[in-house]
Order: sequence, then C-alpha cells, then structure tokens
Amino acid sequence: MSMHYLAALSVTLGAILLLRWAFKWMNGGRTGEEGMLLPPGSRGLPLLGETLEFFAASPTLELVPFFKRRLERFGPIFRTNIVGEDLIVSLDPELNARVLQQEERGFQIWYPSSFMRILGANNMVSMLGPLHRHIRNLVLRLFGPEALRLVLLHDVQQTARDELRSWLDRPDVEVRTATSRMIFGVTAKKLISHDDVASGGSLWKCFDAWTKGLMSFPICVPGTAFYKCMQGRKNVMKVLKQQLDERRNAAERKTVDFFDIVIDELNKPNSIMNENIALNLLFLLLFASHETTSMALTVILKFLTDNPKALQELTDEHEKIVERRVDPDSDITWEEYKSMKFTSHVIHESLRLANIAPVVFRQANQDVHIKGYTIPEGSKIMICPSAAHLNSKVYEDPLAFNPWRWKDTPEPVGGSKDFMAFGGGLRLCVGADFAKLQMAMFLHCLVTNYRWKALSKGTMKLYPGLRFPDGFHIQLLMKT
Repeated sequence: MSMHYLAALSVTLGAILLLRWAFKWMNGGRTGEEGMLLPPGSRGLPLLGETLEFFAASPTLELVPFFKRRLERFGPIFRTNIVGEDLIVSLDPELNARVLQQEERGFQIWYPSSFMRILGANNMVSMLGPLHRHIRNLVLRLFGPEALRLVLLHDVQQTARDELRSWLDRPDVEVRTATSRMIFGVTAKKLISHDDVASGGSLWKCFDAWTKGLMSFPICVPGTAFYKCMQGRKNVMKVLKQQLDERRNAAERKTVDFFDIVIDELNKPNSIMNENIALNLLFLLLFASHETTSMALTVILKFLTDNPKALQELTDEHEKIVERRVDPDSDITWEEYKSMKFTSHVIHESLRLANIAPVVFRQANQDVHIKGYTIPEGSKIMICPSAAHLNSKVYEDPLAFNPWRWKDTPEPVGGSKDFMAFGGGLRLCVGADFAKLQMAMFLHCLVTNYRWKALSKGTMKLYPGLRFPDGFHIQLLMKT
C-alpha cells in the first residue's frame, strides 16, 4: 500500500469525521436522556452557531426574521446556539408565563457569559434569593411609591422644563441623545450626587459607549462596539470606585443620596453586601434608570409625529389638566398625574410595539414538560417578549400604533404573558413606575408648551434590540 494511498485515506477519514462532527453539532440530536423528546432546532455553524443571523438588522418592527423563520419551521419552542451558548427559545405564551411566575422555584435568572462580562459578575441582575430581595428593597427606598410622590414628581418636572427650554436654542435636536442626557442627569444626582452637566457630560459619555455595545457581537478587539462597551464600563467603574473611597473616608458624612445608603449597608456588621456588589449595583442603576426610558420617549415622539390624531388627544388631555388649575404654572400634583389615562395608553402601546427589551434569559432548575417536549434541568432559556406583544390573537392589527386599544383593558401594573415590557414575576423591573412617571412628566411639559417639526424620518431597526441608526432629529418651537 503506497504512502500516497495512506495519505489520501487519512484525509478522507478525517473529512468524514469532521463532517459527522459538524452534522452532530448543527443538529444536536432530537432526543435527550431516556428517550425524552427535546424541542426541534439547529445549532447552526460550528463554533459560531446562529449568532450572525441573530444579530442581523431588521428594518421593521415585525417579529425579527431570526425568530419568525424558526417559528414557521419549528414552532414556538425551539433550540439554537448563540454566542457559544445552547439555548431553548420560547415564543410560547404558556411557557413564558411559567418561566416568569416560577422564579427561584422552577427557574432562576441566568445570562450568557458575554453579557455578564458587560454587566459585571456581582450585579443585581444575577443575584438570587435573600440577597436579591434585600437589594431590591434598598432600591425601592429611592424609586418606591413614597419617593415618587414626595420627591421625584417635582424633580422630574423641573428637569423636563429646563431641558425643553434649552432645546429652543438649537436648530436640530437628536431626541434619544438629548433625553438620555436629561434623565441621566436626574438619576446621577439622586444616586451619587453627580452633576454631569457641570462635568461636561463625561460620565454619560462612558455610559453611552457602553450602551451602544450592549447588544453587539461579543468580540473584544479595539475598534469594535463590544470593545468600546467594555472600555466604557471600565471608565465608569473607576469613577464610582474613586467616589466611593472619597465618601467613605470623609470626616463627616450625612445621608444625602443612594451612595450613602449603600455605604451604611457596607458598614453594617456581617453585611451581605460587599464593595463589588455595591459598585455594580450603582453602575446598573445608573444605566437602567435612563437608557430604556430615553429610548421609549424617542419612540413615543416618533409615533406621535406619525399619528396626529393620537397627538391631538394626548394634547387635549394635558391642556384640560392645566385649565382646571387655579395657577396654570403650578407643579403637577400626584392626583393630576394619576388622571393621565390616555398618556398611560400611549406609553404602554409604544412599549408594546417597540419592544425595547428584546430578550429575557432564565435557566431551568428542573425538567420541564410542555407541549410534548422536555426541557431538561439546567437548560438555558431565552424568552422573546415581542412574540407576545405582536400576537394577533391578543392584539388586533398588532403592528399598528393604536393607543385606544388599551381603553377598556385594566392597567398592566405587573408583567403578564401578553405584556412583558417590564419583565414579570419576582424580577418585575423595580424602576417601572419611575420610568412611566418620567415619560408622563416629559410629555406634559412638551405638549402644553411646545410643538415640534421632524427633521428626519426617525427610521427604527432591530439588531435585535431597538435602535435609531440615523437618530430622530426634531426642531422644537413654542406654541403660538
């Protein structure tokens, strides 16, 4: 037998083994242990999985093609592999409800390792049990009902008035950037007594770089969005660490912001909080309290621009509130805020249609049997809220912006299988009421005093998270 023949045979056998491995990788097997039937699906390309398709841009607000194609092929529960993780994807309302309502029993919080690199290992998102509940209660001291009514209602109004007044001097305002800076200014003062305007917006710029890479392909190479994201996080954490050290070492200290609440926790004997947890908590709160809200406001202004009827009804609601006052220039009262029913409809409809939070992750603590399939214990699960928000069986003409659809339905106070804009279960967003307050106050100050002219189309795309690739540019004008 010649050496050439042996070499050719080796190459052939190697190719066959490689093809078998690739086929096994892509299909991943249809049955689990003891013949259990796993959901259908594919792992995609070796190593890459189906990551590239997942991050591909979609030019409409429909269910993104990645999910739509697999829904048509496999049904609402299927398997995939993204950023190196084998995942069970749920577009199924029944499974979504079970996952969110059985938090810390049948399921627990989980996020891909690439995502955890961005958030940091010791963050509120990944905390379980008593530690998560304790941190949540601390945060409610800042964003809870009493703080909203007694403190934040006034502060948010004042900030909105000042911000909108500053827009009059500018021929072109990019809405997401401007509202992001505005909201960050409010929360940075409440959390760490930081005046970002006075510092030239330096801290906000670090967060903006971090945000842009949050849903990017996780390659940490200089020049990529993910690299800039990680550098932004590094710079923010450096600032927070410096401020924490200065505050802890101060000769005298009074409780003036959330930083002081955190320091008091750190100084308690046998505290369950440590410095890393404290810094990551502040980082996450600074991000969460402004980014999604600014995006939601941009979406609302875009939808209102394109729907004069909705804008008119919203304006009428707020002008009637002003007309009923003894002093038209007085602050909005809590009762006035709670009376803004159509405003609430506009907010919820915008959040439903825009799907600002594209996915939710969990991990199964036990075998889950559903729809004839078994999801084995330890499986990572990715929920897609837009599948629920765009469900034509629940929402008539789901791609239409129709705030009136909420008129005869109960206010979606918490999460449900049909509305998951703020999550659900024990993990319902702790800042949901604060976010809605900020949106309502901004809209009140806007429509009662100003009008605006769109300078750009404000095209929205999903990557799968929502973005305005070219921004949404407007010119603000005083009402005449």
